[in-house]
Amino acid sequence: MLEPVFRAGETYAIDRAISRDVALTWWRGGTHDAFVMEDGAGRAMGSYYICPNQQGGGAHVCNSGFVVARGAEGQGVARALLAHALDTARARRFRAMQFNCVVSTNTRAVELWQAHGFEIVGRLPGAFDHPVAGFVDAYVMYRMV
Repeated sequence: MLEPVFRAGETYAIDRAISRDVALTWWRGGTHDAFVMEDGAGRAMGSYYICPNQQGGGAHVCNSGFVVARGAEGQGVARALLAHALDTARARRFRAMQFNCVVSTNTRAVELWQAHGFEIVGRLPGAFDHPVAGFVDAYVMYRMV
């Protein structure tokens, strides 16, 4: 799931040449807790991680990253993963969720996050080097959980 998303270089500020092992270590490593959504046949449909966005005085705000498997787009996977992530955040007593780098050209994600109460609280002009569109804005998005 991660490889085609990371290789495309359109939504994550990750080295497009990242190895499989390093990508998996990053997705599941450190303070990240990763979850996978499967269909009825046990095929992975999507995944997300959740972790504190900062340490110390900022540890009450979580961060999350999402990926939908190729072929599972448009089936409500991201919406279901987000609902689970928000439930997980509440259960872990986070007060808010923050996305640090939502690429402005990722309109489906921006619209989904906004439909679920996330606000664009910051715009980082030209902060993301998109492989097709060039330098585009990135958003910081935030909501209370």
